[in-house]
Amino acid sequence: MFVCFEFSSCSSQQATLAALKTKPETSTNGYWQQHVAYYMDIDFHVENYRYSGIQKLVYTNNSPDVLDKVFYHLYFNAFRPGSEMDVRSRTISDTDPRVADRIAKLDQHEIGYIKVKSLRQNGEPLTYVVAGTVLEVDLARPIQPGEKVTFDMAFDGQVPVQIRRSGRNNKEGVALSMTQWYPKIAEYDFEGWHAHPYIGREFHQVWGDFEVKLSIDKNYTVGGTGYLQNASEIGHGYEKDGEAVKQKVKDGKLTWHFVAPNVLDFAWGADPDFVHDTLQMEHGPMLHFFYKNNPNIKDNWKSLQPKTVETFEFFNKNIGKYPYKQYSVIQGGDGGMEYPMCTLITGKRNFGSLVGVTVHEVAHSWFQHLLATNESKHEWMDEGFTTFISYLCMNQIMEQDKDNPFENAYNSYYRLVASGKEQVQTTHADRYEHNSAYGVSAYSKGAVFLAQLGYVIGQDNLMETLRKYYEDFKFKHPTPNDMKRTAEKISGMQLDWYLTDWTQTTNTIDYGVKGVSDEDGKTKVTLERIGLMPMPQDILVVYNDGTRETFYAPLRMMRGEKENPYQGIERTVIEDWPWAFPTYEFTIDKPKSSIRAIVLDPSGLMADINQQNNVLEVK
Repeated sequence: MFVCFEFSSCSSQQATLAALKTKPETSTNGYWQQHVAYYMDIDFHVENYRYSGIQKLVYTNNSPDVLDKVFYHLYFNAFRPGSEMDVRSRTISDTDPRVADRIAKLDQHEIGYIKVKSLRQNGEPLTYVVAGTVLEVDLARPIQPGEKVTFDMAFDGQVPVQIRRSGRNNKEGVALSMTQWYPKIAEYDFEGWHAHPYIGREFHQVWGDFEVKLSIDKNYTVGGTGYLQNASEIGHGYEKDGEAVKQKVKDGKLTWHFVAPNVLDFAWGADPDFVHDTLQMEHGPMLHFFYKNNPNIKDNWKSLQPKTVETFEFFNKNIGKYPYKQYSVIQGGDGGMEYPMCTLITGKRNFGSLVGVTVHEVAHSWFQHLLATNESKHEWMDEGFTTFISYLCMNQIMEQDKDNPFENAYNSYYRLVASGKEQVQTTHADRYEHNSAYGVSAYSKGAVFLAQLGYVIGQDNLMETLRKYYEDFKFKHPTPNDMKRTAEKISGMQLDWYLTDWTQTTNTIDYGVKGVSDEDGKTKVTLERIGLMPMPQDILVVYNDGTRETFYAPLRMMRGEKENPYQGIERTVIEDWPWAFPTYEFTIDKPKSSIRAIVLDPSGLMADINQQNNVLEVK
């Protein structure tokens, strides 16, 4: 078996902000998306992990609908005994050990919360109800299509003990991992409101601009989303060596002023013991690295920095150029989680693992934070596409030299099928019966979707599809159909069957070589379709004299053919295979006695659940 891949290796701030503020809010083809602008002043108290905030939110209704209510997410409310996240974690059959029953055991000073103290719409007070992690707001006046309104809110928060993603004092001693920490308005799109409760899974978020002023203990170093506006007043590694730092300390605190244009979220991490390194990429962003001043991890974090440069170069080449001017890799959280312009990762890892988690989270800057799918409903497009491109990147920058970089994803998918626990990929992320089934479906089966698409349309077409998909849908909310239509336009093939069977059913692929027979000095080959999912077939014939040739049976419903993926090996395109026919026959113009073996899919990129019948040794 072999696999043949040919992948490419991998202004001023005001001008940048202006460019990034060009948003596809409405268009002549009917596409629209909402827009938000957050202005927040936060006073943080490190001694008790509480904070108070003033939030001004300018909301633009670009939809054609009149809105008579809005919803906010209050994510920190999930970290309280009796929350939906707590109960779900304790009642699911294969609990996530990071959560388990830990929320149920929190006391009052360890829980998380966001408490809304007041809320006004254009100055008028509003009534609202808190339902777990969701704030339901009745509007004083409906928001008309095209109208902008301003919501003014005062709120208090408490940072929970670090359990899942967010929190204080994680297992590596990082003080603050501040993600999903503020009242965040829910997304409203062509499907309506997406005000789902938070149980620890995925998100769907509104494109917006953020201006955040954070007052925090002067000894804490902060890194996260956005561009720091007052570096000369802050220091903490943000100013070049030798430059004066005019610290403006008030009541023992410094105020950090960040601006983040056209992003989905605002996250940050902070610790009084952070080392802050920077590395300016040529033709790329300024990279920031924040990690604990621990001699046991220092060397790995230093070595990580040039690998992060290689990572950005790979993704810029193979997907499209990263548009922001900074990115921060921050030690924190409980594993790895992506946010706009930054990630929080645990840092006490071996070097390979540290690079691997960074590559994966950086890849999310494209597949989620620039191509903002509804990851609650299409988690496989977020996690799966990220996993796919991460495998390719790691194979190059870590010189893994794997013939099939996606082998682990395929094997995980095969195990899921064998377990009987698979659910269709259109299952909402929160509605999987098993955590393990969610993980494999989102990450592994999602990666196989793209790898196998390369088998269907050709590797060059696949990579061109990714670049075109990025170019057409960055800063938007693409759907599965958008990805499918892009691949159809690039390849010239019809692919509705592929999207339907792979993501909307649990149909499996199983093809086999049923038999061969002599016919007047030629060889008749009979193939069979055993599984329900259709696929085109690459057939390798190996002869006794060591020569090889391939035959290609396109799937009739594709209405097209891919280029020969096996350069240097002669290929014959044979008659289309209509899916409804369980068997298929073709003829080789050589006697059976000259053939050593017949192999289906020598690349291993077709996710055939029973590969034992893919090879027939001719005797």
